[in-house]
Amino acid sequence: MDVLTSYIVREILKGAFVALVLLLTLFNLFTFSDELKDLGGGYGLKEIFYFITLTSPRVFYELVPAAALLGSLFVLGAMANNRELIAMQAAGLSVFGIIKSTLLAGGVLAVISIVVGEFVAPACERMAQMVRVSARHEQVLMNAKYGLWLREDKKFINVRKIEDDGSLADLSIYELDGQQHLHLALYAERAVFLGKQEWRMKNVKTSEISTQQVQANFKEDLLWKSTIAPNLLKIVVVNPNNLSLYDLASYVGFLKKNHQKSHVFELAFWGRIVNPLVTFVMLLLSVPFVIGVRRGISVGGKMMVGVVIGMGFNILDKIVGHLGLIYDLNPPLMAFIPSLVALGLALFALRRVQR
Repeated sequence: MDVLTSYIVREILKGAFVALVLLLTLFNLFTFSDELKDLGGGYGLKEIFYFITLTSPRVFYELVPAAALLGSLFVLGAMANNRELIAMQAAGLSVFGIIKSTLLAGGVLAVISIVVGEFVAPACERMAQMVRVSARHEQVLMNAKYGLWLREDKKFINVRKIEDDGSLADLSIYELDGQQHLHLALYAERAVFLGKQEWRMKNVKTSEISTQQVQANFKEDLLWKSTIAPNLLKIVVVNPNNLSLYDLASYVGFLKKNHQKSHVFELAFWGRIVNPLVTFVMLLLSVPFVIGVRRGISVGGKMMVGVVIGMGFNILDKIVGHLGLIYDLNPPLMAFIPSLVALGLALFALRRVQR
């Protein structure tokens, strides 16, 4: 790596991290303001700060593309205004060389983003939700008004609460026969995972239902064979967009195996794969704007354009994602479309600049 390339990479990384710190601080202030509305009881300022600290890795991961755009616009814009880019081109650095330096900085940001998003943010996000609901004395699971519903073959499982240790409480299981008629209803006060797809349920009430009668039974202990594991259940505590690729792949596989819709989780899975590409696209978008416009535009003006570009991309991404869910469209295609559109615009603008 030559001196000029190293200089550009280093300065873009500095600008991106400054933008990340500022954006992260701003978002955390908004979160703090929202959490103050629930202040009281066991949920005090200590728990709020702990919650915000644990959610920061997830926010960091989400902000990397926007920070890359703003940081590169600020740094390259300052270089353009100070005639540094002209001096670099006079010294033999081509527009392609500037683009290559920018993408190298994007590579560093993408690696950091992947590490945080895959190995730090999901675990911290689960802990944050546990801290919040425990302090507020709520149930951990709130996927729906009446708890979490899962389907396993012909069984429909309702879980009202997940304990900190992964055990289940207030558990109901409804099993259908071959004619899709309810033939067994089961309620357990608690279920503890034993490993190897086996649970021990305590204080179990069962009702065997037929066309002639309903037979009720009670057992203090009952073994339950199930492919559902604590790690799978903990996935639903976190928003699909905040899960790791491994967790998303595991849950998508479970849903497909039990013939349930998995589009929300598939879209989140492909969205995480696309995320590093978004960082590169944002950086590419900044280069033609800085090089291709006159130097009289202030840094503030460039930053405003960066905000508009970032917001426009985010809006397009949300619209395409929701359309994919509504019309049951191909998740990989819906995840890639916004980035490919932005990439096409960036390449078109770069081509005009080179001319």
